Amino acid sequence: MKMDFSKMDFSEKGVYCLVFENLDCVIKVGKKGFFSFSEGFHIYTGSALGPGGMKRVKRHIDLSLKKDKKPRWHVDYLHLNSSFRLTWAVCAATSARLECELARGLGGDSVQGFGCTDCACKSHLFYRKDNPLSEVKGIFEALGLRAVVLEC
Repeated sequence: MKMDFSKMDFSEKGVYCLVFENLDCVIKVGKKGFFSFSEGFHIYTGSALGPGGMKRVKRHIDLSLKKDKKPRWHVDYLHLNSSFRLTWAVCAATSARLECELARGLGGDSVQGFGCTDCACKSHLFYRKDNPLSEVKGIFEALGLRAVVLEC
């Protein structure tokens, strides 16, 4: 299901994947240092289980569009870099902690240590050469989640 993000209820709790299309580049990510990114697509998995719920997703979308805040999370460095363009946010309402399940479902090529400082995962950022949107939606479905695709 695709929808305009201005019609989304961002007060719900949930999980999400941010899908970026990007050029070859090297980016400094705070204290983590420099990361090399191949041209293609990168998928970031996140959770929005705090009191703000999916407002976190809205913050990601706004940051990609406006580039007007200092980075708070690893993924913010992608939003702020001109080589990265947020193309979709795939969200699902849930109170279950499924962020790491999404990451395991994606698997494959990943950026080691990215976005996973508060869990035991190797990464929460994954690389694909080709458009991964149908794959991402399939992982949500496999977890019993109803994916909402926000075009950014």
